[in-house]
Amino acid sequence: MPKDQLSPAATTRAVLRPIGLGRARITGGFWSPRQQRNAENAIPLGQDQLESAGNLQNLRLAAGIGEGEAIGPVFADSDVYKWLEAVAWEYGRNPSEDLLRRQRELTAVVAGAQRDDGYLDSVVQLREGDQGRYQKLVWSHEHYCAGHLIQAAVAQVRCTGDTGLLDVAVKLADHLVRTFGDDGIRDVDGHPVIEMALVELYRETGTAAYLDLARWFVEVRGHGIIAGHGHEPTYFSDRRPVREATTVEGHAVRAVYLAAGAADVAVETGDTELLEALKVQFAHMWDTKTYVTGGLGARWEGEAFGDEHELPPDRAYAETCAAIGGIQWAHRMLLATNDAFYADALERMLYNGFLAGVSLQGSEYFYVNPLQHRGSAHADGNRSPAHGRRGWFDCACCPPNIMRTLASLDGYLATTTADGVQLHQYAESAITTDTTELHVATTYPWNGTVRITIPKTPPTPWTLSLRIPTWCENATVDGKPVDPGQYAAITRTWSPGDTVELQLPLTPRTVTAAPRVDAVRGCVAIERGPLVYAVEQVDQDANVDDLHLLDAPIAAHHEPDLLDGVTVLTTQGRVDSPTHITAVPYYAWANREIGAMRVWLPRG
Repeated sequence: MPKDQLSPAATTRAVLRPIGLGRARITGGFWSPRQQRNAENAIPLGQDQLESAGNLQNLRLAAGIGEGEAIGPVFADSDVYKWLEAVAWEYGRNPSEDLLRRQRELTAVVAGAQRDDGYLDSVVQLREGDQGRYQKLVWSHEHYCAGHLIQAAVAQVRCTGDTGLLDVAVKLADHLVRTFGDDGIRDVDGHPVIEMALVELYRETGTAAYLDLARWFVEVRGHGIIAGHGHEPTYFSDRRPVREATTVEGHAVRAVYLAAGAADVAVETGDTELLEALKVQFAHMWDTKTYVTGGLGARWEGEAFGDEHELPPDRAYAETCAAIGGIQWAHRMLLATNDAFYADALERMLYNGFLAGVSLQGSEYFYVNPLQHRGSAHADGNRSPAHGRRGWFDCACCPPNIMRTLASLDGYLATTTADGVQLHQYAESAITTDTTELHVATTYPWNGTVRITIPKTPPTPWTLSLRIPTWCENATVDGKPVDPGQYAAITRTWSPGDTVELQLPLTPRTVTAAPRVDAVRGCVAIERGPLVYAVEQVDQDANVDDLHLLDAPIAAHHEPDLLDGVTVLTTQGRVDSPTHITAVPYYAWANREIGAMRVWLPRG
């Protein structure tokens, strides 16, 4: 039978235990149509795109099927594996023979491409041969591809019971164990992800060597290996040892993937020193290097974090993959600490920095997510938002990453402990444990009423914990005030049919950036609930590039026929004279036209 998503091993030291697919299920509301379109539109089209781009052909050639040369970037295999992971999670949500057929056909090709000793990387095999293995590991993405294969394999066996890809992953991981470490090759991949993958494979198989190697890859960073190859180490998050770093730096996706893997290592090894270092790094990132949307990465150059408070809205890179990596890191920190701060961070990234990366129809994407788009912007590159969302990219890491995130989204809703259930993200859903069942009814984020019904419960007391977001003032549970920024815990003996009603007032609010963010000094952004809002030219009478926001009331009303159904905010602004301002959720911008847009507006 399929196993729970991200289900830790019996010996896990995590404070919270995830509830996997099948036991935590989104049943309606805001996220359900997005998952449905991901399944019906994005995943089938994703396979077509992988075929057209040559990724699948590379694997066939490595398997001895046909003739030709490798096509595309050196990390081409990774996009196939992310797509396979999306297929697995989607099958776990809604089993279908079509998904199973697609998975099994491609798994057979991947298995055929693997070398007898376990090595697998189609592009290196085709271009460099066996002599080219790990010769350019700083740039070759060989471990990065291996990591995504392992993650797909774990998802596949948990959701379908098939072991075909797991067999490949184990064989590849055993090869890595034999090849790397103090007694082997002392080198690290320039793009982390293998660390997360090896820990998850350890959780699935119980093989301690995989956890040991993941720990080695984390610990060996920052000790001069990449600099020894003649590369500047900051880009690769290799300037300082992970446990000594106080912030994130360099390539944003690489940095947060490494931190997420380090969090896994810290939890499974009981390394409290490493976990404390990661807490410091996450807090510094959140305070000084994160956009109001939860976007990560200020620089197009190097797809990188900038300096403290270097957060220009118009030049924001904020890669969609970085938001996904940030979500993965926040989720792991939440599991390790049960601190509501990380669930708040995950929510902000999910509804804004991540969701802006995919169209309402689910099959067109932004690679880059700026917070301001000028009306005169020129589409000067493949990834430029001025093109609008696109069906694929020359570097197509983001689309299949979005697919796997939406397909596995149910796993972020809730967790369990020995004494109860914790709800972290609010969605129309059903949550089931061995002894308890919860039904969550809500139209969040449009309405702040969350009603939990408990149709099944043990006869002994247990605790239901509900996250109260930091942004929420005057929240109540069954009419009683609760404090923001923590969990409201209700411990009692429950009866079947009991209900709890959480009220999260969604009063529109304005927020200001830290004073040192020079690019938006004197500006404000508008938020409602977990959503950051933006003004688009299509909704305004005045030129968005010239708009100022007046100190006036902000009204909210729901428009069911606009942008898939959104709550619109209206207020007053000015250019040369007063004008009406309409704001829509930032995630929904550029679904009607590509025009001027901004999140931050000058005040006055």
